[in-house]
Amino acid sequence: MNDIVIHGANAVLEDGARRADIGIEGERITEIGAAGSLAKGKRDIDASGLVALPGLIDMHSHHREPGFTHKEDLITMGRQCAAGGVTTSVAMPNVSPPPTTAENLDAMIDAYRKRAAFDWNINASGVQLDEIPKLAERGILAFKIFMVVDTGRSYPHMPGIGLHEHGELYKRMLAVKKTGLPLMIHPHDQSLMDAIEKEYWARGERDFRAYAKAYAHDDGVIWDTAVALLLRLQAATGVRLHLLHTQTRRVVEMLRSAKAAGQTVSAEVNPWCFWLGNDWDAIERLGSYALSYYVAPHHSEAVYAGFKDGTVDIMATDHAPHLREEKEPGWKDGWKAHTGTPSEQFYLSLLLTDVAAGKLSLERVADATATRPAKLFGLYPRKGAIRIGTDADIVLVDPKAKRTIRDEDVLSKCGWTPYAGREVQGIPRFTFLRGAAILDEGNINVREGFGRQAVREGVAAAAH
Repeated sequence: MNDIVIHGANAVLEDGARRADIGIEGERITEIGAAGSLAKGKRDIDASGLVALPGLIDMHSHHREPGFTHKEDLITMGRQCAAGGVTTSVAMPNVSPPPTTAENLDAMIDAYRKRAAFDWNINASGVQLDEIPKLAERGILAFKIFMVVDTGRSYPHMPGIGLHEHGELYKRMLAVKKTGLPLMIHPHDQSLMDAIEKEYWARGERDFRAYAKAYAHDDGVIWDTAVALLLRLQAATGVRLHLLHTQTRRVVEMLRSAKAAGQTVSAEVNPWCFWLGNDWDAIERLGSYALSYYVAPHHSEAVYAGFKDGTVDIMATDHAPHLREEKEPGWKDGWKAHTGTPSEQFYLSLLLTDVAAGKLSLERVADATATRPAKLFGLYPRKGAIRIGTDADIVLVDPKAKRTIRDEDVLSKCGWTPYAGREVQGIPRFTFLRGAAILDEGNINVREGFGRQAVREGVAAAAH
């Protein structure tokens, strides 16, 4: 007898969506059959009217622990993951101390083992050449390099994790290539940005509007030139390159051409590109609370088309919580506000709202948020799909349910969301992590330390 049987869900499987029963025993999916075909289990869930998606794999999230736990921590992350249908969330390295060394990474891994309520990994920093082989031995899924250096603030792109000189990037790409792991890069042309910023400052323009316009200056030139460089260096080195923050039409075109040429390159888009930073009215209303970056609508539309057809491979949150007092300075000086927006809790509902509007298919949502991340970063077939033998990571959503997002419902320590006031359609009711209901009929049920390191197939978790 199965421990749990999900009866009659509209299950999004690898060969399409259909009504099905799903049996779970222990941590694994044991049976998938036609609706009504499976016997009752120890617990039965009537999922008629619900959609079953593979649990979301967020490859790009800022958990803020260690060093910045006033913004977020592993416990509050767990609650947001459960509420948002996320079963695996992967941390970025801009924490303190950053995982630039094996010693620092080991300390982070120990903390995650003790505290994380979700399955996890850590994208280690790839800036220290001699540490790259040692970091790769810790079961990580990818390396991360920021090409940006913050001006006017020391966070979130603090010293020690940024690298933008071309020769140094080339060396890191060669070193990461030897590990076989992907290299995530935040593209940014720092030299151009230095010149562009000074133009605004010389005119006395420093508020949130100036900041938004500076990063989008000359139709997104700092993004386009950086990606052009990275794609050429990828061709030279053969590293598995994963581009972050896709946000211009030209980047989509370059990406499409690189893939057609057989380059091993992938890319992600973040929720703010489609539902926040592409609306100047939102930036006027919210100021730095709406910024990550401003994305002009013609760029957002091009990226959406690329996301829809799979050229832009995945969606990851870039979840980036900051306290209000860290955002407030941006009204007068955008360069003093901490940049980034929280989104872990709500991004599935934002995607499902577009499904309800006929803009996306459920199959593409499952592919972009679970199956393709799992395949790109080595978690498939253990994770990323609803199939027999895999981890029972499943989210059941009510596709017809609507809610208005409110600040008072935010589970992040930051206590606010830039999506407040937006009505969404498609609400998670159950989230199963390895067979455990961490969201159970809308009730959050997370346990500190329940999470495990999600490692590549055939690779052992870190032993340190």
